[in-house]
Amino acid sequence: MPTTPDWSLLLIGLAVCALVMFLVWLVQSARKDATPVDIAWAANLGLLAVLYAIFASGTGERRVLIGVIGALWSVRLAGWLALHRIGANRPEDARYASLRSDWGANANRNFFWFFQAQGALDVLLSLPFLLVASNSAVEFGVLEILGAVVAVASICGETAADVQLDRFKKSPSSKGKTCRVGLWRVSRHPNYFFEWTFWVGVALIAWSAPLGWAGLVAPAIMLYLLWNVTGIPAAEAQAVKSRGQDYLDYQRTTSVFVPWFPKAAR
Repeated sequence: MPTTPDWSLLLIGLAVCALVMFLVWLVQSARKDATPVDIAWAANLGLLAVLYAIFASGTGERRVLIGVIGALWSVRLAGWLALHRIGANRPEDARYASLRSDWGANANRNFFWFFQAQGALDVLLSLPFLLVASNSAVEFGVLEILGAVVAVASICGETAADVQLDRFKKSPSSKGKTCRVGLWRVSRHPNYFFEWTFWVGVALIAWSAPLGWAGLVAPAIMLYLLWNVTGIPAAEAQAVKSRGQDYLDYQRTTSVFVPWFPKAAR
């Protein structure tokens, strides 16, 4: 019989994430740069996937599967962010610089709680990882296999989108222009789309576990954040500000999220 998850692992995971975020906050306090929180956020999810894979009570194959998929996603994203956002000559991420300015004398205290909230979000998003790692059913189901394919394909898709955009930005002729190559020709935010489909894939893997429906919380939260909070709204506003009419034309012809055929320019 499939077993229910060991919920104490969520509490252990919360403690681990809280400690990681506390250490990153100390670095932020010394450097006055909150950018590393994004890297820690991505790294925490990989740590949680491995933690559940080691200590949960599901079948070994499922624990290995979710540990590898979670770690692969985490290492890719954390590594990419570290490579492109951290450096001696790189300024603090504009989002956090703005918060620091708005918070003034309370910035350090507010960043502490902001970092801890990011750690708590990691634990909430890791719920499908725990569900998969706790599933002791004998055979893999069709949805589990499909979910694994979707998750791995999404990691590949997000990597391709990031690489295509990075190459475009490095071209001297791209200054002031909008990337319309590769995946960026069919979606204004293909990286965000594949980020969301990764969590859809993980939720599909978790579906057959006891309480597997609860795994839907991860793609639901991620879609909300990308669509309404930290993803698309901020990216679109910055793009219009920096690229003006060129980006407005891009908006009229290109799907905002789901890759689709571009419309004819008017």
